[in-house]
Amino acid sequence: MPRECRRVRVTGRVQGVAFRAWSRGQARKLGLSGWVRNDGDGSVSALICGDRAALEAMITAFWQGPGAAEVRDVQVVAAARAEITGFEILR
Repeated sequence: MPRECRRVRVTGRVQGVAFRAWSRGQARKLGLSGWVRNDGDGSVSALICGDRAALEAMITAFWQGPGAAEVRDVQVVAAARAEITGFEILR
């Protein structure tokens, strides 16, 4: 299967609700690699790489987030393929 990457920006109440840890868990379950981080404007950004079906599942999951999150928007853009292994939380 071809490996693709997406850059994702999630806005709403997504910081201080364990969104990054939840994202890492979801990504690992789906076999995705990449990273997730908090941004200074209160949003969360991620790079997710994997097969198309797993990417779509993760994007759908981002709209839900963990229980305390209130997701307002999920913006997705194609990203250059990256040779990243694992899924990490960036500081």
